[in-house]
Amino acid sequence: MEQRSAIERHATRNNLSITQWIEERETAAKKGRPLWNGMLKELRKGTMQGVVIHKIDRSARNLKDWADLGDLIDQGIEVHFANESLDLQSRGGRLSADIQAVVAADYIRNLREEAKKGIYGRLKQGFYPMRAPIGYLDQGAGKAKTIDPVKGPIVKKAFELYGSGQWSIQTLMDELYRRSLRNNAGERVTQNGLHTILRNPFYTGVMRIMASGETYLGNHEALISKSLFNRVQDILHGRVGTRINIHDFLFRRIVKCEQCGRSLIGESQKGITYYRCHAKACPKTIVREDGIVSAVHEALMALAFSPEEKTYLMGRITELKANWIENREAHLQALTMRLTQVIERLNRLTDAYLDQALDKELFEERKTALIQERRMLDDQKRDYEANRRSVPEELQKIVELAGDAYSLYKMADLAKKRRLLRIIMSNCKVKQKTLDFAYAMPFREVAAREKNDDGGPSKEIGRTLEFLLDRLIKVFAEGFDLDLTGIE
Repeated sequence: MEQRSAIERHATRNNLSITQWIEERETAAKKGRPLWNGMLKELRKGTMQGVVIHKIDRSARNLKDWADLGDLIDQGIEVHFANESLDLQSRGGRLSADIQAVVAADYIRNLREEAKKGIYGRLKQGFYPMRAPIGYLDQGAGKAKTIDPVKGPIVKKAFELYGSGQWSIQTLMDELYRRSLRNNAGERVTQNGLHTILRNPFYTGVMRIMASGETYLGNHEALISKSLFNRVQDILHGRVGTRINIHDFLFRRIVKCEQCGRSLIGESQKGITYYRCHAKACPKTIVREDGIVSAVHEALMALAFSPEEKTYLMGRITELKANWIENREAHLQALTMRLTQVIERLNRLTDAYLDQALDKELFEERKTALIQERRMLDDQKRDYEANRRSVPEELQKIVELAGDAYSLYKMADLAKKRRLLRIIMSNCKVKQKTLDFAYAMPFREVAAREKNDDGGPSKEIGRTLEFLLDRLIKVFAEGFDLDLTGIE
């Protein structure tokens, strides 16, 4: 109201008639204000002879809008400022107005820089300076977000359900609504809102700033593991299929073209199923499903252990379990050393960036990878310290899954078969009509163990299996996490 009164007094003193009031609520520091732009348009059209504005810094704190206003003044349109007695048609008055506009713009620029410093300062300290995402609670400035005791477990369940590969976004939305999850406005979580939750690494303890693409390690407690988050991202990006098609071919999105990298498309012709690459550059890439089935059966059977091998391995795993409490300390020390190395690499990377040895894009890419590795190691260390992660238990799961892979595959439904293959396979590629099957770690080590010519266990069974156990333990020590979601 004070601004309006000042404008009316100025109009009365200068015999000006006010025919229209325009009240712009957008900040003058922002370009593209709708009412401001509409007013300039009317002035250019000549529907109004001039304009009275309260103050210079209320009209244009960005130089683009001030330049537009200057063009109107140059065209002879009257521009008055109620709080500044300036003759804008004179050189001195115009210079004074330009200086005030530049000072106002610099004031806003300084405020913006100081605000950014405060935000990035908090981020570097591990605090998230924005509103807590769904599943967390704000605790005030300079304090870490805490897990919401009501919404947090539901959000965690959302990741677990979607990560199983058995839920679509729509069905998950309905399930979360049934479980009483609501957004910050107290309403149903929308499709975009659910996508935002599932794509947000904040739930793993990592803060990502979308505007700048920068990543920071948070002080808040992680709600989910990094491995579960990665699996959800694979599903969201189509690297793991979840849709149910009319023709739900067994190897859909599993078999890829070696030449172009695209998934082969299943199609039935005269009762025979083929997988074909539809890229124009790869017309000859085609394979029959029964050929893939034979290769998969052979590969899974190669993992099976003989009764002698299984007896030996389970005996050694039992021994390892008995000594695990002592061995756990050695693994903890190894994890601590790896964490220290990652932190040192982060520090060296930051130094290289400050010395301008790296551009920002490469710096952010490498920093994000190191922060994610650190978060994964933190998860493993926390599991060890809580005695939740036992390498002998993980070894037993590998031995049991490898030994039973063929029978599990034969009895499983389509969804579980695909999930089992994605756990065991590294890739399944076709070059024209030739199939190339590769194992994922650590099943690669199991399949590559020494055998006799007849495929039976090696005569030196003890040496062979001890070497295999050493290799598998090393794989787990390097951070491997066996995720059996979807086949258990």
